[in-house]
Amino acid sequence: MPVAERPDEVPERSDEVAERSDEVLDKVPVEALGLRRRAARGMLINAVFLGGLTSLGLIKGFIVAAFLSRSDYGVWGLLVVTLGTLGWLKQIGVSDKYVQQSDDDQELAFQRAFTLEILFSGAFLVLAAVVVCLTGVLYRRSELLAPGFALLLTIPAYILQSPLWVFYKRMEFLRQRRLEVLEPIVGFAVTVGLAIAGAGYWSLIVGMVAGAWAGALAILRASPYRLAFRYEPGTVRQYVSFSWPLAVAGVGGIVVAQSSIIAGSAVLGLAGVGSITLASSIVLYTTQVDQIVSQTLYPAICAVADQPKLLFESFAKANRLGLMWGVPLGVAIALFTPDLVDFGLGARWRPALALIQIFGLIAAADQIGANWDDYYRARADTRPIAVVSIVTMFACVATAIPLLILDGLTGFGIGMAFAAAVGIAGRIVYLVRLFPAFGVLRHSTQAILPTVPGAVVVLVLRLFDGRRTVALAIVEASVYLLITAAVTLWVERPLLREVKGYLRNPRGPVLSA
Repeated sequence: MPVAERPDEVPERSDEVAERSDEVLDKVPVEALGLRRRAARGMLINAVFLGGLTSLGLIKGFIVAAFLSRSDYGVWGLLVVTLGTLGWLKQIGVSDKYVQQSDDDQELAFQRAFTLEILFSGAFLVLAAVVVCLTGVLYRRSELLAPGFALLLTIPAYILQSPLWVFYKRMEFLRQRRLEVLEPIVGFAVTVGLAIAGAGYWSLIVGMVAGAWAGALAILRASPYRLAFRYEPGTVRQYVSFSWPLAVAGVGGIVVAQSSIIAGSAVLGLAGVGSITLASSIVLYTTQVDQIVSQTLYPAICAVADQPKLLFESFAKANRLGLMWGVPLGVAIALFTPDLVDFGLGARWRPALALIQIFGLIAAADQIGANWDDYYRARADTRPIAVVSIVTMFACVATAIPLLILDGLTGFGIGMAFAAAVGIAGRIVYLVRLFPAFGVLRHSTQAILPTVPGAVVVLVLRLFDGRRTVALAIVEASVYLLITAAVTLWVERPLLREVKGYLRNPRGPVLSA
């Protein structure tokens, strides 16, 4: 895909294009608008969409947890971890490679990628069906078979959602998100309605299937390219070369998740699995800003992958934005989870308290260099991603699983913290190789510092607490939020001022050097 030699060089007609309506803008290729303007505009769109999506998912999780028992939630946890983590193996980089390529005939390039998606998904469907059967045998729970096979109905739906890749590559984020919004809304409505009606874990199953197919039908109707089967052996080799390390990385993630669930089920039963599932779902909220920035910048990173200085600046600023959100929220989870359990989820979730707190701190630390893999994918060098995943997997199996057996959920959390530290160390090694000027200590300290005063004040206030009440918890949370926000505004004011300028003037240099 042709781009200007410098990312701030916008084609001559960009001013004329800028005056058109949003509907017309979304039909113009990314090069006609300039990477900078698209990135600024996309950041806002993705922030609204992903923020709403994650919040909706979090609210749905809390509502469903209130109507489901820990055992019912454990059944859902077994299925979502078994099939969801197996899905990491399916996501072996077809969409990433499609975005990274720059063929002359983009419709043909999409059809080639779509063909590979059909082939990989077909093989995955067979594998997933076998895994569902093995899961029922392994856990000796025949009740897993029917909902497991029902979840497989989402696979063809996600194949039909492939046209979203085109809008993503063009950085047409508004059109992409308009099409994606139907799935979570339908899923939320169906899931919550069935949960209230007493459908148990089936509310989650039916909601997920209904949402996936509602989204697929809307996306299929809006596809800019004709869906066709175009198989070419050369394309397979090209995609496999890019994707096999991502598949290996997916295997590492599967082993971590599956070993955790298997050990948790064997030692603690379905209630323990439910606790691990809930802890994982809550802390996913801390990755919100990192997802927003990474998903917005990846197409732009691919377009300027041969400009090291620009890449480094975009990485440093994007990761600081992720840390700015993830660290305070992760620490807040650690500080206020007891209140969440006592005044919200209920006493039956107290055994998961320490695990959720540890996972919150893990999620905060995991923001350090969290978007590193986007830069290696953009350079078509995906092997480091596999290396870090496998090293993290071995660290988890060697520590988290034995500690779970010895000390239950708390021991498991401690082991996962060690494995996360190993993974962070691995990514830092590769970041320094890619960006020799990257100073991890200075970079991380500047982002973590604003969280410290608010946390200290809350801990000091608790020394004088009497009987714990909802009002007291709200006051402490408000104090933490205000202090952390104020210190962040002071410490990161140059970066925030720059971001504010981008949002006020979307034609400005989003990735300015």
